[in-house]
Amino acid sequence: MADEKPPQLVDYFVVAGLAEGSRALEEEQQPRPARPGEPITDVAVIIRSQGEEVPQGFTCIETSTSGHPVDLNAGLLNNPQMFLCYKRGRDKPPLIELGVHYEGKDRPKPGCQLLDTTPYSRSANLAAGSPGHQRTFLTFRRAAEPPGHHTLGVTDICLVMPSKGESTPHTFCRVDKNLNTSMWGPALFLCYKIAVAKDNTLVYEAGLLSRYPEQDSESFPLPESVPVFCLPMGATIESWPVGTKYPLPVFSTFVLTGASGDKVYGAAIQFHEAFPRERLSEAQALRLGLLSVVDRRPVPGRSPHTRKSICVLSHWPFFDVFRKFLMFIYRYSISGPHVLPLETHISHFMHNVPFPSPQRPRILVQMSPYDSLLLCRPVSSPLPLSGASFLTLLQNLGPDNAVALLVAVLTEQKLLIHSLRPDVLTSVGEALVAMIFPLRWQCPYIPLCPLALADVLCAPVPFIVGIHSSYFDLYEPPRDVIFVDLDTNTIFQSEERKLLSPRALPRKPCKVLLASLHSLSQQLDELLSTPGEEEPPELVLSDAEAAGARRAQLELEARAAFLRFMACALRGYRSFLRPIAPAPAPAGRDAGSLFALQGFLRSRDRAYQRFYGQLLRTQLFTQFIEDCSFASDREPCLEFFDTCVDKVQVDLEKPEDTPLMELDDPRGGEHTVFITPPEQPAGPDGAEPPARYRYDGFPTLRPELLEPPRDPLVAQLCQARSSAPSSPAPRRTKQEMKVAQRVAQKSSAVPELWARCLLGHCYGLWFLYLPTQVRAAPAKLRALQLAYDVLRKMEQHKVVLPDEVCYRILMQLCGQYGEPVLSVRVLLEMKRAGIVPNTVTYGYYNKAVLESKWPAGTQGGRLRWAKLRNVVLGAAQFRQPLRQRQRQRAAGDPPGARAAAAPRPPLHRQTTWAGRSLRDAVPAPRLVKSGSLSFPARSEGGAAREGPGEPPLLPVTPTPPAARRPPGSADGSLSDIATDDSGGDEGPGGGPGAGAGGAGGVTPRRGLAAKLQQLLSPGKRPPRPSEPPRDPGARRGSEQRDGDPPPPPQPRRSPGGTLLRPRERPESTASESSVSLGSELDLSDASGGSGGAPKAPGEPCTDGGAGTEPPGLEVLLSSCSRCPGCAALVFDEELMAGWTSDDSNLNTSCPFCCRSFVPFLSIEIRDLRRAPSPPPVPPSPQGPVLSDRRRCLELDGTPGTPGTPGTPGLCNGCAETPPPWRRERVAFAYLCPLVLRKELESLVENEGGELLARPELVDKHPIIFWNLLWFFQRLALPSQLPLLLLGSQHAPPDPQPPEPSRVRVRLLWDVLSPEPESCPPLYVIWRLHSSIPPRLHPWGPPAPPFSLPFLEALLSHVGLNEVHKAIGLFLETLAAPGAPQTLHRSIYRELLFLTLAALGREHTDIAAFDRRYRSALAKLGGAPGRDELRRRRAQPPSARASECRRCFGAPPEC
Repeated sequence: MADEKPPQLVDYFVVAGLAEGSRALEEEQQPRPARPGEPITDVAVIIRSQGEEVPQGFTCIETSTSGHPVDLNAGLLNNPQMFLCYKRGRDKPPLIELGVHYEGKDRPKPGCQLLDTTPYSRSANLAAGSPGHQRTFLTFRRAAEPPGHHTLGVTDICLVMPSKGESTPHTFCRVDKNLNTSMWGPALFLCYKIAVAKDNTLVYEAGLLSRYPEQDSESFPLPESVPVFCLPMGATIESWPVGTKYPLPVFSTFVLTGASGDKVYGAAIQFHEAFPRERLSEAQALRLGLLSVVDRRPVPGRSPHTRKSICVLSHWPFFDVFRKFLMFIYRYSISGPHVLPLETHISHFMHNVPFPSPQRPRILVQMSPYDSLLLCRPVSSPLPLSGASFLTLLQNLGPDNAVALLVAVLTEQKLLIHSLRPDVLTSVGEALVAMIFPLRWQCPYIPLCPLALADVLCAPVPFIVGIHSSYFDLYEPPRDVIFVDLDTNTIFQSEERKLLSPRALPRKPCKVLLASLHSLSQQLDELLSTPGEEEPPELVLSDAEAAGARRAQLELEARAAFLRFMACALRGYRSFLRPIAPAPAPAGRDAGSLFALQGFLRSRDRAYQRFYGQLLRTQLFTQFIEDCSFASDREPCLEFFDTCVDKVQVDLEKPEDTPLMELDDPRGGEHTVFITPPEQPAGPDGAEPPARYRYDGFPTLRPELLEPPRDPLVAQLCQARSSAPSSPAPRRTKQEMKVAQRVAQKSSAVPELWARCLLGHCYGLWFLYLPTQVRAAPAKLRALQLAYDVLRKMEQHKVVLPDEVCYRILMQLCGQYGEPVLSVRVLLEMKRAGIVPNTVTYGYYNKAVLESKWPAGTQGGRLRWAKLRNVVLGAAQFRQPLRQRQRQRAAGDPPGARAAAAPRPPLHRQTTWAGRSLRDAVPAPRLVKSGSLSFPARSEGGAAREGPGEPPLLPVTPTPPAARRPPGSADGSLSDIATDDSGGDEGPGGGPGAGAGGAGGVTPRRGLAAKLQQLLSPGKRPPRPSEPPRDPGARRGSEQRDGDPPPPPQPRRSPGGTLLRPRERPESTASESSVSLGSELDLSDASGGSGGAPKAPGEPCTDGGAGTEPPGLEVLLSSCSRCPGCAALVFDEELMAGWTSDDSNLNTSCPFCCRSFVPFLSIEIRDLRRAPSPPPVPPSPQGPVLSDRRRCLELDGTPGTPGTPGTPGLCNGCAETPPPWRRERVAFAYLCPLVLRKELESLVENEGGELLARPELVDKHPIIFWNLLWFFQRLALPSQLPLLLLGSQHAPPDPQPPEPSRVRVRLLWDVLSPEPESCPPLYVIWRLHSSIPPRLHPWGPPAPPFSLPFLEALLSHVGLNEVHKAIGLFLETLAAPGAPQTLHRSIYRELLFLTLAALGREHTDIAAFDRRYRSALAKLGGAPGRDELRRRRAQPPSARASECRRCFGAPPEC
C-alpha cells in the first residue's frame, strides 16, 4: 500500500520590523496619556507624629483612590500617623513585588526584604501604637538583574478602603492583608501595578522585512497581517542610555483563523538591535531625546535602538520546538563569524526536518554541536488540535475563576484577557475556546491582538481577545467588557455586563468540575516546586523528565474534567434532534426546525432554566446543531462526544472510573530519526573553509543563499491524502474502530455473537465496496434498491453490526444519485432496528435529504401510464376467451379442442422505487422445482401463441430434441431445476416443452412420485417461499438463480434400503453440485442471510452457467487449510472459530492441536477461452460414464461449455487427455473479516475507491481481492470483482477477437489439491464405487478396509439414527491392518461428507446431524475415553464453528 505523505512542518519563515512604509500608530498622532516614565525603586514608611518628613525624591501617599485620607494605623488609640512613601528612578533595580508580613504568623517569602525601620532609624512596625497587637511590616522584592530598559517593575502604588466603596484599580495587584490590624478604623489594603516603565519611544506599525519562501503556496498563501502579529505592540524606535543591557528575547505565540475555521499557529521572538542614527529625522530625534530642544545639538550618552521579530508559521502548535529553533537562529545572528550563512540553517530546517509519523514518531534535530531539539508526534486525540494549556489557565486564574470564565464563554460575553507575558495569552485563549468542546466559538477570536487591531474591542459582538497589559497605559478600555488579568488572577466585571453566577450551572456536574480542578491545582503547585540544591545533577535531570510526563498527564485530566461537565450539561440532546423526513422547506437549516429547543429546555431542571435559556440562544449552540445535523469536518469529534455522553452519569458527585479520553501517546516509541546539521563546504585541498559570515544585526534574507526545495511538488506531497471523493464516507472513524474492537472482544466469548460479529464485518466489506458497484451498474436506482434489500435482509437475520457504516454509505449514495426518499426509508430501517444514528450518519442523512431533488407531490405521468396499462391489460384478459371462441368457430373445431392459450403476464404494480415503463424488459423468469405438483405444462408452441399481432415478450429458440433435456432427472430428484417459461430464455438444460415431456422427459405421474418422495424423505424439507427460513445459515443446494443451467441429475431417494446401495446408472447417482455463485443473485433465497437480485438489463454477467454463452474463466476457491502442526485439515467454519478479535492478527488456531497458523485461500483459475471445439463424440455401448464426455462433464461439474457435446475435460479425475485450456493455481492468506476490513479501509483511503473497479486490484493487492471475492460469493452478494480477472495477469489477452467473456466462480468446502499419496476420503471412495468421476486430480489408492460394504454399513447406521455405531465401526476399521496411518479429516468430517454425497445436500440437515453426532459421542465417552476420542480426532466442531457455519452457510460443493 502506498505510504501516506506526512504534512509539512513549517510553512513560512518571516522577519518583521520597521519597514520603509511603516506608518506611525495613533499613539504618535495624539497626545500621550500620562504614564510613568521610570519604575519605583524604593519604598519607605515615615512617622509624622515623630517629626519625620518625606525624604528627598520620595512621594508620599496621603489619600486613597477616591480621595479619603489614608493613615496606615488610624485605628490605633495613640495614632502615630504613619504614611507610605515611594521613589522612582533607574539608578538601581526596580521593585517587582510588595507585601505585608505578620510577625509570628507567617514566614517572609524567599527573596523578600523586610521594611523594619524608617529612614530616620525608627521602627516601621505598623502596629507600634498598640503593644498588644502583633508586629506588622511591609515587605518588598527587588529585581535581581541589573536595570534594563525593558525590565518589569512596580510602576504605581495606591491604597484602597473597601468600606468606602473603593475597589482594586484595573491592572493593579492587591495584597490581601489588612494594614490596619486593630479592632477600630477602616480596613486598608495595599495595591501596586507592575509594568514596563519606559520613555523616549516611537511606535510604528510593523512591516515585512523578508520571508522564505518568497512565493505563496497555493494551499496556504502568507497572510498580510503576519508582521503585525509578530510585533503586537508595534515596531519601536527607542532611545537608551549608553551601556544599557540588551533585554532577553521575548517569545510570543499567536493564532490566525481562516474563513473556513482552519487555524494557523505562529511562534515569534522579539529582540532589539541598534538603529542607525542617520536614518532618523529631526522630529524623531527630538521625540527620542537625542537632540536638545534649544540648539538641536546631539545629546551625548544615548543611542537609538529598534525592535525586530523573527517568526515561523505552521499548522501545528509545536511551540516549544519552534522556540528552540528561533532562539538558535537569533544566537547565530549575534555571534560569529560562521562558515555557513544564516539562510542555510533556515532552509535546512524547513526542507529536511520531516513531520513525525507513526513510522518515525521521534525526530532528533542536531542544529549545531551544542544545540539540538526533539520533535515528537502529536498525541493522537479525537479532540480538535489546539495550542491550549489548561494548566497555564489554572496556574494564572485558579479553579474558581476558571469556572466563572466557562460561564462567560458559554453565554457569549465580551472577554478581554491581558497580561504582560505574551506567550501566556495564546495558551489561555486557546484553553477558553477548547473548554467548551463540542461547542465551537463563532465570534471574533484573537488570542494575541496587535495594537493596530485594537478597534475590535469596540465591536458590538461577543469576542475573546488577548492583549498586552500596556494597552491600558495608552487607551481607555471599553465599559461593557469583562477584563481578565492573568498577572493578578482577577476578573473585573463592569456594571453594564454582569456574569451569571456559577450557581446557575447544573449543581452536581459543576461540583465535580470544581473538585477536579482544585485537586489538579494542588498537584500542579507540588509539581512546580523546585528540587533541593543538595540533589546531584543527574537526579535533577531525571526529575525534570518525570515532571514533563506528569505535566502532560495533568493536562489530560484537566481537559477531561471540562469535557465531562459539557457531556453532563448536554446529555440527551440527540433525542431532540429533528430529522428532515419530508421535502425540506426553504428554512430547513434553521435551528428551530432541526432541534426541539423547547422540549430540550423543559427536560432540564427549573433551577437551571436561566443558564440553558441563554445557552440555546447563542451562536455556539446554533452552529453545534447544524454540525450535528449535516455532514461536516467535525464528525469524528462529535461522534467522540456522543460516546462521552453515553459514559457519564449526571447524578454522580465524583468522576466515573472509566476515563473519557483514552489516548495513545506515540512519543514512547523507540524509533528515532536523527537529522544532522547542514554540511559545510570543503575548502581548497580539503582544508576547513574560512568563516566569512558575520552579522551586525539580523540580516535581510538573501535568496541566492537559500536552498530551494528538493521537489517542486513538495507542497502537494506534504499534504495528507484524504479519501477519494468517489468513495463516500467509507472509512470508520477512530471512535467507531474502538467501539468495534470492544464489541468484537465481548462477542468472542459467546459463539453465537462471534459468528454474527464476523457476518456483520463481511456485510461492512460489501457496503464499503458498494460505491464501486453502484458506479458500474447501468441502473443506479435498482442498485440502490438492491442495497436497501440487503439491509433489510441483514436485519431479518439479526446480523450484529459493529458500526453504522452500512447505513451511512447507502445514505450518501442516495444523496449522490438523487434518491432522498430511499434515504428516508434507510433511516426508518435504522430506527426499526433499534439503532440511534450517530453524528456522522445523521449528518450524511440530512445532507442527502436536503441537497437532493425531491419528487413532485402529485402523481407523476409514469404512475398514471402504469394505471392505464393495467386497465388495458385487464380488458384484454376479459376479451381473450371471446377471441378464442371466434377463432375456433372460424376453424370449425369444437370448443375445448385446442389447448388453453398461454396466460397473459400478470399485472405489474408501478411504484416510485422500481417502476418500469411499458418498454422495460420483463423481470427475469422465476425458478420452480421440476418435481413439484404445480410445474407449468406448455407445449412447444405455447411460447409463440400470444395475442393477434403482438410479438412475444422474449424470443424463444426451439431446442433440438437431441439436445433437449427434461427439467427433472429420470428419478425425479429434487435437485433438478426448471425455468418457468412464462417469459424468458430457456437454459441449455431444458426446452420450451420441458414441462410436458419430450425426449428423455418425465411424465406427470413421475413428477407426482417425486413429490411424494420429497414428502416422505427423512431430510429437511426446504421452506416454502412464503415462509421464513427456519435456518438462516443453511444453504440449499437445490436452489439456483435465473438463467443458470440445471445441475446434474440427483439420485432418487426412497425410504427403503435402496438409499444405501450404489446406483446402476450414473445419472441416478448424486454427483458434485455444479451450482456456482456469481453476481446474479436472488434475494428471495434464504440461505445464510445472503441476498441478491436478478441483474439489471445490460449488466455484465459473472456466471458462465447462465444462458448459452460459455464462461471465459472458471475460478475454484477453497479455504480448507492444513495445520502445520498435526497435518489435519481445518475447514472453513473451524477457521472462523479460531480467529481472534484482534484486527491485526492473521492467525487462527487448529481445533485439534491448538496451534496458531495462518490459513490460506487456494485458488485454481481455468482459462476456457482458447479451448477448441472438437466434433461430437458418438455414443458408445459402454455407457455414458466414459464415452459420453458431455455427460461426464455435466456430472463432474467441470468448466466445460454447458450444453456443448464433446467438451474436453477431466473424466474420473484422470488426466488421460491433456487439458486444452490454461490452468493456474495460487494461494494467498485467508484473512479474518476484521483484519480484511481494516486493510480495505486503508487501501481505499490511500489509493482511492476507483482502484476497486480496476484490474490492478488483482495484481497489486491479491490478498484483499481474493478474500473479498470469497466472502462476497459466500454470502451471495453482487459484485463486479470476478470480471476484474479478465483484465489481470491471470487472464492473458486472447489474440483472436473475443466475444464478451464471463467468469464463473465456484466455492469448495474440501481441499482444492489433495496430497497425491493420501488416501481419498470416504465420500470420494463412495463416488468411485458409484462410477462418478471425482472433481479433483488423482487420489491415492483407497485403503482396503474402506470397501463398499463398509461404506454402506456406515450410511445404514447414520440413516437409522445409530451414529454411535457408525463412529465405533469407523474406529475399529482404522485399527484394522491396511488402514491409513494418518487421517487428515476428522471422523466427524468423514461421516458428514459421506452422508452428503450419498443422500444429497438438499436431503441432509447438517444441524440435526451435528446433534446426533454429539449425542452419539456422549455415549462413547466412557468406553475408549474422551481423551482417546480426541486424539483420534473424533470430536465434533466446537460451538463457535457450528454457529459460524449456521450464519454463513456451508459452501455449496465438497
